[in-house]
Amino acid sequence: MTSLLVIIVLVLLAIALWQLTKIFDLTQVGIYVNKSQVADDKDNNVQGYLMFGFLAFIYLFTIYGLLKWGGLVLHTPASAHGDEVDNLMNITWILIFTVQTITQALLYYFAFKYRGKKDQKALYFADNNKLEFIWSVIPAIVLAGLILYGLYAWTNIMFIDKDEEMIEVELYAQQFKWTARYSGADDVLGKANVRYIEGVNVLGVDMADPNAQDDKVVSELHIPKGKKIHFKMRSQDVLHSAYMPHFRAQMNCVPGMVTEFAYTPIYTTQQMRDMPFMQEKIANINEIRVKKSTELVAKGEAALDPYIFDYLLLCNKICGASHYNMQMKIVVDTPEDYKKWLQGKPTVAEEIKTAGATPATPDANAKTGDTAKSKDLKMMTPVAAK
Repeated sequence: MTSLLVIIVLVLLAIALWQLTKIFDLTQVGIYVNKSQVADDKDNNVQGYLMFGFLAFIYLFTIYGLLKWGGLVLHTPASAHGDEVDNLMNITWILIFTVQTITQALLYYFAFKYRGKKDQKALYFADNNKLEFIWSVIPAIVLAGLILYGLYAWTNIMFIDKDEEMIEVELYAQQFKWTARYSGADDVLGKANVRYIEGVNVLGVDMADPNAQDDKVVSELHIPKGKKIHFKMRSQDVLHSAYMPHFRAQMNCVPGMVTEFAYTPIYTTQQMRDMPFMQEKIANINEIRVKKSTELVAKGEAALDPYIFDYLLLCNKICGASHYNMQMKIVVDTPEDYKKWLQGKPTVAEEIKTAGATPATPDANAKTGDTAKSKDLKMMTPVAAK
């Protein structure tokens, strides 16, 4: 019933506006109106000044945006290569803003200066070699410099020295969660394949591989400060993208292949939380959450928990309906805390052995395929125990 009333009101409002326009037309009887649909000097003057108005709007909105949302940037990078990425980004932004400011000003100035006037004809140039040379060579030089610097930065960031001492970590993507696997004491990740996924072996680790016996699978990523981390990335289903914004790191996770990225974290989680800019950001967020919580409590709902900063691993590809919720907490520890944390985690072999030792409940309705899977798991157990 409410929807019907709303529709009736809108229809009546449209009829009223239509009648008002007819009344307005009647009031213009006897007044000269240019109905030729050809712009005259008055029209061109109005359009010329509107050009300046729109130019002012662009500049004012740009300044407002920088002041209003400028503090929401990521700020201090948490990886060793982060400064190089930020420098490249800052140079690009400076060039963009400079060129945008100059070209927009010239565009709207010339649109006003050479607006249509009665009996005025446009001056036509067939070509101007000097002008063509200037506006072709200068952008070419600037872009070449930017591209060369970008390639230099990319090469430095993506270069992985296989002889360098690093921690091997696998990031495994699937709809809609992340799982991490550590290489253990031998610093070598065991082989894995989706065909081996069975029970607690959620990553399909090949337990016949000796290097896989000490691998450890976790749902929360811990990495040590000051140690280079070599990430190897796989996807179980669709294209994902491992995005760690505070570390200025991103790499696609492609089904059927292994991609890689390496970086060195330089601030622990607690050090990042203690930075003045981060404390200010946390305070602002919690102030908003307090106001929102007041509204929720008034409605009888639960209040929001205070915000605490954590590094995050996100998916930067739209991988499905719950893409927004695909994230993993990253904790940067001191080397001592990291070692202690990792030692307390069971290996994949231990988890499979424990799962195999747990007696299964008989099911009279079990299918032949389920029995076969159970046999496969028992066959894997002795290998994992070695």
